[in-house]
Amino acid sequence: MENRPIGVFDSGLGGLTVVKALKKILPNERILYFGDTARLPYGVKSRDLIIQYSIQIARFLIKNDAKMIIIACNTATAMALEILKNNFTHIPIIGVIEPGSVQASLDSKNKKIGVIGTVATINSKAYDTSLSLIDKEIQVFSKQCPLFVPFVEEGMVKGEAINLIVEHYLSSFKNKIDTMILGCTHYPILKPVIKDFVKNIKLVDSASAVANHAKSILIKKRQMSELECPNQIECFVTDLPRKFGKLGEIFLGEKINHPQLVDDF
Repeated sequence: MENRPIGVFDSGLGGLTVVKALKKILPNERILYFGDTARLPYGVKSRDLIIQYSIQIARFLIKNDAKMIIIACNTATAMALEILKNNFTHIPIIGVIEPGSVQASLDSKNKKIGVIGTVATINSKAYDTSLSLIDKEIQVFSKQCPLFVPFVEEGMVKGEAINLIVEHYLSSFKNKIDTMILGCTHYPILKPVIKDFVKNIKLVDSASAVANHAKSILIKKRQMSELECPNQIECFVTDLPRKFGKLGEIFLGEKINHPQLVDDF
């Protein structure tokens, strides 16, 4: 048994969807959440800069006694996961891309899988590579959906406007794929409206896939917490977002305590 916390980080607050899944699947685990809100978005930055930020945050989480690190950001996973694994070999580090890819490969019957994500994630072709390593017969159909994130961050997750945007982005997937990966930690918030449009397509929520993967690693390493209490979540941010309370509640599904501001790490 290991009662130290799980460290989770993202460029902003979208990674709280991963925390929400962890709370459900690993209810006895303490969680440290780090949102790099002063330097978001990562999707428009260079690979070297994203690696630098990711190493800084990993060191902070390890210094605060994390027993595992989850990169709850598709861009940072694509750019920095292997670097972090090589730099911090004493601690398990997982990203969102491989678990989502594995789950999609299991769910798909026709081996035609759609991936939606930010411009940076789609351009990295990280999901194409991951799915190809699992099964070379899988066909990947990718779509950049840059407006999804700002709509989620404005809380506009219902109504005519988001319905029109979903239709605009996803109409090309109809009758082509049977499974679609939500390749951004913001996107699970839009699951109801997306599901309503692509009724016969299985949606893969990377947050749930990552949480299940984390659980399997903790069991294997005998690091499951023995604490019998609801999750304790400690949040750290590099800048206080304008709508932290509202956004945090949207992503996590409940109110969160005021975060600790970190400006020197």
